[in-house]
Amino acid sequence: MLPPCLAASALPIKEAVTEIEQLKVRVEDVSRRNSRYSLISDSGSKPIMQQQTAPKTIFGTMVLDMMVEARDTAKRQQGLGDLTQLLTKEQADLGVISVWGTGSELGTTSIIRKAYQDPELCQKFECRGWVKLTQPFNPHEFLRSMVAQFYANSCLQNGMVINVDELKRIEEMATTGGGLIGAFMDKVNENRYLIVLENLSTIGDWDTIGTYLPDRKNGSRVIVSTQQCEIASLCIGHSYQVAEVKQYSAEHSVCVFFEEVHRQKPSSPIKDSIDEELQELILKCGGLPKVIVAVANFLAPKTVSWMDSASSMNLKFMQELESSPEFACLQPLFGWLHSYFRTCPDFLKPCIFYLSIFPRDHSIRRRRLVRRWIAEGYARDTDKISAEERGEQFFCRLLDLSIIMQKPYSVTTGFRDSRMTLCQVNSFVREYIISRQMEENLVFELGGSCTLTSQRMGRHLIILKSWDRDRIVFESIDFSRLRSLTVFGEWKPFFISDRMRLLRVLDLEDASDLKDEDLKQMMKLLCRLKYLSLRGCTGIYSLPNSLGCLRQLETLDVRHTAIATMPRTITKLKKLQYLRASTTKPTKEQPTPDTAVTPKPTKKQPNPHTSVSWTSSLFHRHRQLEGVVVPTGLEKLTALLTIGVVNVNSARGRSILKEVRKLTQLRKLGVSGISRNNSKDFCLAISSRAHLDSLSVKLKKDNQDCLCVTPDGYLPPKNLQSFKLYGLADSFPKWINQLENLRKLVLEMTILTQDTIKGLKDLKVCILRLITKQLPDGKLNFCVMLHGQQLRCYETVKILEISCSSSLDVAFGSQSLQNLELLKVSCCSGSGSVMKLSGLEKLSESELKEVQIKGSDDFIVKTDVEEQLARHPKKPVLKVEKVLSSTGDFEL
Repeated sequence: MLPPCLAASALPIKEAVTEIEQLKVRVEDVSRRNSRYSLISDSGSKPIMQQQTAPKTIFGTMVLDMMVEARDTAKRQQGLGDLTQLLTKEQADLGVISVWGTGSELGTTSIIRKAYQDPELCQKFECRGWVKLTQPFNPHEFLRSMVAQFYANSCLQNGMVINVDELKRIEEMATTGGGLIGAFMDKVNENRYLIVLENLSTIGDWDTIGTYLPDRKNGSRVIVSTQQCEIASLCIGHSYQVAEVKQYSAEHSVCVFFEEVHRQKPSSPIKDSIDEELQELILKCGGLPKVIVAVANFLAPKTVSWMDSASSMNLKFMQELESSPEFACLQPLFGWLHSYFRTCPDFLKPCIFYLSIFPRDHSIRRRRLVRRWIAEGYARDTDKISAEERGEQFFCRLLDLSIIMQKPYSVTTGFRDSRMTLCQVNSFVREYIISRQMEENLVFELGGSCTLTSQRMGRHLIILKSWDRDRIVFESIDFSRLRSLTVFGEWKPFFISDRMRLLRVLDLEDASDLKDEDLKQMMKLLCRLKYLSLRGCTGIYSLPNSLGCLRQLETLDVRHTAIATMPRTITKLKKLQYLRASTTKPTKEQPTPDTAVTPKPTKKQPNPHTSVSWTSSLFHRHRQLEGVVVPTGLEKLTALLTIGVVNVNSARGRSILKEVRKLTQLRKLGVSGISRNNSKDFCLAISSRAHLDSLSVKLKKDNQDCLCVTPDGYLPPKNLQSFKLYGLADSFPKWINQLENLRKLVLEMTILTQDTIKGLKDLKVCILRLITKQLPDGKLNFCVMLHGQQLRCYETVKILEISCSSSLDVAFGSQSLQNLELLKVSCCSGSGSVMKLSGLEKLSESELKEVQIKGSDDFIVKTDVEEQLARHPKKPVLKVEKVLSSTGDFEL
């Protein structure tokens, strides 16, 4: 079933009376363009200076206009909410809100229109007007249209009949010029007004219009809609407030396609189709309305042949769009794409082409991509910045261009302390890259049933899950230039060849059926490897001693494997910077009666608990991942920046911690097995660490308080930004409060007490995650009182997560968590446990965007939360899930 389409509604003035339409038509441009939006707020109107410097993206505005064409449905609804809230914000100064994009009736103006037509909002503004500006700008026409709309909208709002004679009088004023400016200024000086300026194209026009918009400190608002990011920013004077928007989701893309087909030809047989070829074709459009509409217009007139046409387009998607006259409307887009890729900076171009390695809609871990770029030499160290920091910069640039984007339906907040961990490549951009890959001779893939050819060669080979694993085809490939091999699906031993002498990257994160014996061949033949990922290969139990032969290795990721011990030869890898390891072990606890049935894990599912084993996955999901034992000599790996998870619960654990202390360049550290026997060594290992910014610690069972007492001379790592501590009892180490730069804190405790909550009230963290088995009396109160008054506390927390495997009753005060944007609450379903939330209507009244409930399918709970959020000024979104996805890990 298709999702409901978002159709643009007509302006209220059109619905009211034909005369208004005739008045407005003089100032409305009939052109329609596809669009995407970015909401920008301002604390008040400010003088516009012609000499202000426009904010610039790295590659200019046009790339944003091309790549950021639309937005995800969920983001779209959030944008609507944000705009309405900006318009109704209690603020006396004149507020200017910029929405930048390229307009279209398919959903671009619907965000502004729906807010503009909101009945509650209409009551707040005595004067409302909407003008679509033309070039050259005509101030006289602008004033005439505004005065007419002020009058007509006022009549409609008050239930009065529009007097045509009054409209004619306004028309006469416009003709003679007498009294028009005075009539307009009387209205805006005496009333609270809302004016929408659509299609503003020059800052000069804004300066002219600005002279007519007084700030009477009565809460008036102006919405500026423009095609240019620079104009949007100059209108409000704050470039940093220009926010990015995302493309349509897959579902909404389909919706827009069928809406356009219906508009073009209501009788088209396409509108009733659920053909897979058609679905794939729509997805290749990458959520760009301009492309979706062009494809819809091409197929809509066809009756019998549309299926053949869709199939043909799928085979030659980019070729059809570029060369067929039916798609002439897309030539400006392709003209820019060709120009951009020709002039793209040399340092970024290979990063973009590299993205075609991943299949469409494939989830890509940010760190995986950055580490691969480093191994390929795309991101390198300089005198001022490390290779990893440079790789992160490249990632952000591609994100700004919407070439890569956040996974749909994932939550973002308005601060930068929560980095995106998963992304995907825009499907349209990916298709464009693939269409160029042969001429660039960079990436080639094996999929389906390939024929024998001598043309397969390049730097990056992708083996898709769909490939039939034809050995004859594989051995015919020229591997002389091969730099990377990425495998999706079943692994075959013949995938490694002695002709791969230059291979730098071997990525088997998405491969299956890999065995220990396969590794020996890899180590023997691939001595130039810089990047090796066996992540998720649960059939791997040990690494061979020949690992030490990979002297160029910089990244080794063996997380979610069965490897429990690292070979001694790992200490020979002097260039190793990034070591991620953990082994997945089954829990020894018996499932509770309501979670007795647990499916067998698949080969690519390292976490054995599924949604039906919810209680165990909630509290013990972090304990499923055990650290690995490393050999002595770790201190030789002086290039290490990231290491974890290291199990120090062994005879040589204390020695390992002493060696970790000597790794002065460590940025990220993860250890497990901390106990009273080795806690002193651990504290000394992290004491005064200047570079350490991420720390994950798992305490040994029955050693819950071992970090509460520290040795003499211990100083917490002052630059630590992320701290995850698992295995506590009912209190936490007090030295956590000394971590002034901490931005993320995760605590797993057996019992979460009210004293613990109070002890965290002054921390300056942005993300706070609390995991517990139980609460005293099942209650938790985030309201801190002093002398009968509520204290302002948890002021910097943006994301709060509370997970409890028993009953949960959480109360929020009106003075706590006033900057919270996302609240996530989880409890165990079944076994008589209950969930209750109170005080939500006053929680973070100006910032709260979303509340997520997991584990409770109680209709009463859901209804109660909905009623509280309905009374909240921001009207936050509520999302309810019956179970907690077992995606949490003990990680860095």
